[in-house]
Amino acid sequence: MTARLISIDEARARVLAEALPLSLEARPLAEVLGAVLGGEIVAAHSVPPFDNSGMDGFAVRAGDTVEATPERPVRLTVAETIPAGTMAGRVVQPGEAAKIMTGAPVPGGADAVVQVEVTQETQGQVLVFEAAKRGKNIRRAGEDVMAGDRVLKAGSVLNPAEIGLLASLGLATVQVHRRPRIAIVSTGSELVEVDQPLGHGQIHNSNSYSLRAQCQQVGIEPYALGIVADDYEATKRLIEKGLEYDVLLTSGGVSVGQFDFIKDVQDELGVERRLWGVAMKPGKPLVFGVRDRTLVFGLPGNPVSAMVSFELFVRPALLRLMGYRKSTRPTYKAVISEDVVNPDGRVLVMRARAWREGSVWHVSSTGAQGSGMLRSMVGANGLAFVPGGPRGLKAGEEVEFLLLHEELTGP
Repeated sequence: MTARLISIDEARARVLAEALPLSLEARPLAEVLGAVLGGEIVAAHSVPPFDNSGMDGFAVRAGDTVEATPERPVRLTVAETIPAGTMAGRVVQPGEAAKIMTGAPVPGGADAVVQVEVTQETQGQVLVFEAAKRGKNIRRAGEDVMAGDRVLKAGSVLNPAEIGLLASLGLATVQVHRRPRIAIVSTGSELVEVDQPLGHGQIHNSNSYSLRAQCQQVGIEPYALGIVADDYEATKRLIEKGLEYDVLLTSGGVSVGQFDFIKDVQDELGVERRLWGVAMKPGKPLVFGVRDRTLVFGLPGNPVSAMVSFELFVRPALLRLMGYRKSTRPTYKAVISEDVVNPDGRVLVMRARAWREGSVWHVSSTGAQGSGMLRSMVGANGLAFVPGGPRGLKAGEEVEFLLLHEELTGP
């Protein structure tokens, strides 16, 4: 007897209830892109730590340049040259200037930097053709970050800007939530690897590669444990190995056929089932359970079903394990461009092209929507949720859709 079908939202809620953030680990700064910070960051020093030049030019006393014009430049003596990374050797006196490079500390006595483009250096002197206001082209100590500032909160996602900020504070490693270890198992006697020729009744193992790529999109390199034929004991051995990971993804064997062993194997190995069956197509026979802290997903074997199920349920769980507070993609309302028939009581997850015209979203089907037709996923940047019922949706009506990524042009 099959279990009651539940809604997509209820199924996702049951999955996320089990997806608790993983433990913290110290990770090198060069390896934290997309990771979630485990604690707040307080600046140990100011950024920049000293007043420095924002331009190549000459550090001057602004009062010495008040009368400078292109027709009547001011002549100053060049007292020294200050490369970046070098402290000044003396204080700039009235009538003097210090040649200075971008990033070099501003010498005492100087209160402005005149960019090199409005000067002319000759025989130990510099002609200044433009008056400089006090503070011009000087980056003040602490103008970005002051020592003691709380610069990042726990739970911050580390994107390039955050990583650059941490580097400016001299942090070589940071505490982040660790990435989950994911195992992928493909089931089915008909499957062969992509580098093998096809025999009669065989197909290439595409699910392992599409699921792997979907994991990689969230910054995780999964472990492909291989293909297992439709044999109970062989399936049990490989599933048992997969249960050593944080997340186990299997594809195939979750329906009610004679050789669909996944649910029975999970039961024997102590996996506590949280759901079996979602009121959606493709993806109806999804199975999800837990053993200890391992999340166990039995994904349908049809390629589109597996990919859609990953997007709606596995991806949010992986992000939650990594510490993300928001783990689902945004959904919007859109105008559907064609009639869609969906007499089934389940929600049709239509692979769609989504685009904006002004402030209005539009979606159209990517073509034939069979659950084994991977081409329906190619070019799809959205998933539209067409409710079941005798009427379906008519062109011009509104439909909810999930945005995978935004296209810049129309269909």
